[in-house]
Amino acid sequence: MERAQIIEKLFDIVCNGLDLDADEITLDADLREDFDADSLDMVDLIMDVEDEFGVEVPDEILDKLVTVKDVVDYIEENM
Repeated sequence: MERAQIIEKLFDIVCNGLDLDADEITLDADLREDFDADSLDMVDLIMDVEDEFGVEVPDEILDKLVTVKDVVDYIEENM
C-alpha cells in the first residue's frame, strides 16, 4: 500500500474516531494535544488502525505514537 493510501485511510479513522473534519487533520497534528484524545480514544484509534492495516501495536509503543505522522510511519514500517 502506498503512503498516500495509508494517510487517506488513517485520516478517515481519526475523523471517525475523534469526530473531526478531514481539514482539521495534518500529519504534524498531535493526537492528544491538538484533538484532546484521551487514553481511551487512543486505544480505540489504535484498535481501528490494527484492524484496517493488519498491524499489531504493542502497548509500550502507544506512548511513542504522538503525531499522525508517527502513526503513518509505524504502519509503513510494520505492514
